[in-house]
Amino acid sequence: MVLRHDKENRRSTTDPADTGQRRVIAAFASYGEAERAVDFLSDQKFPVERVAIVGHDVRMVEQVVGRLNWGRAALHGAGSGALVGALVGWIFGLFDWVRPLVASLTLAAYGLIFGAVVGAIFGLIAYALQGGRRDFSSIRMMMPSRYEVQVDAEVADEATRLLIQRESALKAPEK
Repeated sequence: MVLRHDKENRRSTTDPADTGQRRVIAAFASYGEAERAVDFLSDQKFPVERVAIVGHDVRMVEQVVGRLNWGRAALHGAGSGALVGALVGWIFGLFDWVRPLVASLTLAAYGLIFGAVVGAIFGLIAYALQGGRRDFSSIRMMMPSRYEVQVDAEVADEATRLLIQRESALKAPEK
């Protein structure tokens, strides 16, 4: 953690979504650290509605999770199709006024089966249309390289004092 409490770092930042001025009071390498700092401020009865955690230097990371083949393409398509089919069937079953529970469960089961079959077909078609250009599965995510805790300028000194107090307590040797 980097606490910012010197004169040079008392710069204000203006967030386009916010009309007030904010000051950076601390910077962290992970979101969890920034979250723990804000949680500490909350525990100290600090007005946390005046605090923001801001991620900077965002980069897109695509984590490859496995090889994609005909079987996996059909399985992925069947899974997503089954989910949608079951949901649609369940909703339509709720419109049966006489036996809504039985009708919704029955239609959800039919929707699950129909959705899985249609989803598998569409999964195979999509895989075939790719022509082997993308034979892997992945998850995309946005990851900032650092997180700043920003506080409204009017209460920034109090927040900085509390976080300095927290750091001192964390660094103090236990007896």
